[in-house]
Amino acid sequence: MSVHRFTPEGLQPHTPYDHVAIASGSRQIFISGQISRDSEGNHVGGDDLSAQVEQVLRNTAHALEGANASFGDVVRLTFYVTRWSPDQINAFMTGVERVADELAIPLPLPPASLIGVDYLFEPEVRVELETTAVLP
Repeated sequence: MSVHRFTPEGLQPHTPYDHVAIASGSRQIFISGQISRDSEGNHVGGDDLSAQVEQVLRNTAHALEGANASFGDVVRLTFYVTRWSPDQINAFMTGVERVADELAIPLPLPPASLIGVDYLFEPEVRVELETTAVLP
């Protein structure tokens, strides 16, 4: 594996992600912000945060596969979520957990940020995910 993820002692414990990723390799993969639209361009999940997170992760997995990579190669996830408040973390994590096995997403997640924003480019889009991966 070209990526080693961990949380050093002394950093905030019990987060749903590792704090550090060390990647060795020469092939870097940058995936544009993925949203909750399917392959036909249809919006998936309505206003349900969990359902949108699931679709965003499925789209990201598809993009990774296109680059001959997987979530095991991911070194960074940046989530943008509209109308965010901390009480939504359970709904957010439910979406992650529902597809983690299906998509081989490591738990805890790779280093991640969740950034609350006022809006994204379409009103029905609640979640957008940018991803960085490294391959040998």
